[in-house]
Amino acid sequence: MTWSAAQYVKFEDERTRPARDLLAQVPDVRQGPLFDIGCGPGNSTELVAARFSGAPLTGVDSDADMLAAARRRLPGIPFVQGDLTEWHPGEPPALLFANAVLQWMPDPAASIARLAGMLAPGGVLAVQMPDNLDEPTHRAMREIAAEPSFADAYEAGLPNRNSLPAPFRLIDLLSPLCARVDVWHTIYYHRLDGPEAIVEWVKGTGLRPYLAPLPKERRQAFLARYLERVRAEYPQLADGRVLLRFPRLFLVAVRKETVPA
Repeated sequence: MTWSAAQYVKFEDERTRPARDLLAQVPDVRQGPLFDIGCGPGNSTELVAARFSGAPLTGVDSDADMLAAARRRLPGIPFVQGDLTEWHPGEPPALLFANAVLQWMPDPAASIARLAGMLAPGGVLAVQMPDNLDEPTHRAMREIAAEPSFADAYEAGLPNRNSLPAPFRLIDLLSPLCARVDVWHTIYYHRLDGPEAIVEWVKGTGLRPYLAPLPKERRQAFLARYLERVRAEYPQLADGRVLLRFPRLFLVAVRKETVPA
């Protein structure tokens, strides 16, 4: 699955707001390298760079198009390509900032534990993940993909994300390693121009693995069917727009100074 930076930034203000909210809860960090992992087109990296001006910051992403956009946006910051299932920093980080990326990992909880284990003593792990698999936008994707008209394209299995770990599991998982573990949910309500705008939003993220296996004609048929579902699920507001409900899960963990052997 490839990504499109241009599609992603169509809703940049709305997509960047959770990154701002996450960064606001990050304490001051110690000296050492900072990493924005899953940096995308650099919108979150820009926030981290402004907050920790002068600190050594690197952006990491697996997608070439996203990295090209990030380098154009922030030419003074290094951006490297890496698969986060196996990526490892050169030295223990003072900050790992992971905005809207770990939900794509095969096991988000295992990825979070692995990243926390990389931190320097006193280092910070900051994570934000969409928690929207039960929202109408994502139920519709799964159900349409399972319809006879499309199911044969997913013979290897539907490209569903795994559910996120419950907050209590994250706290239990990280508490032996971390002196502080804060977990919370925020539900955002984005007022968009209409059902078509919701489709454009998820075309940049959640819909991509469903559309990728389809040839052009069937992709258009899938999108038409999906738009029907979105119209039915998201009624118009009084001003003609629609309201996209978007829950997100946040985590900030600070590694202990010393961890018992």
